[in-house]
Amino acid sequence: MRRVDEAMKQVLSEAIPTLKDPRIGFVTVTTVETSRDLDHAKVWLSVFGNERQRAKTLEALAGASGVLQARINRELKLRRTPQLEFVYDRAVEHGVHMTHLIDELAPTDDDDAAT
Repeated sequence: MRRVDEAMKQVLSEAIPTLKDPRIGFVTVTTVETSRDLDHAKVWLSVFGNERQRAKTLEALAGASGVLQARINRELKLRRTPQLEFVYDRAVEHGVHMTHLIDELAPTDDDDAAT
């Protein structure tokens, strides 16, 4: 299943930027989790922008799921093509937040020179 997940991630990462929907912003496919029976796949995405832009992007991708499923079918030739569910991945946002917190707590060069 790991190979299927990685192959789907690759296909989707290449296919999403080619979609002509203006609602789709800058998207990175972070993870794909496919069910064992290939019936369903959860696609985790990082979307650049505010909450409104994220919602529009997820809505547009849900509308384009048929086109994306057809591309997966054409390129991977699986016995079944999973139904796609797009989910916003907050891990990247959380990582950026943690980096900012660490930067605030880290000593500056001025603090080192004073001691």
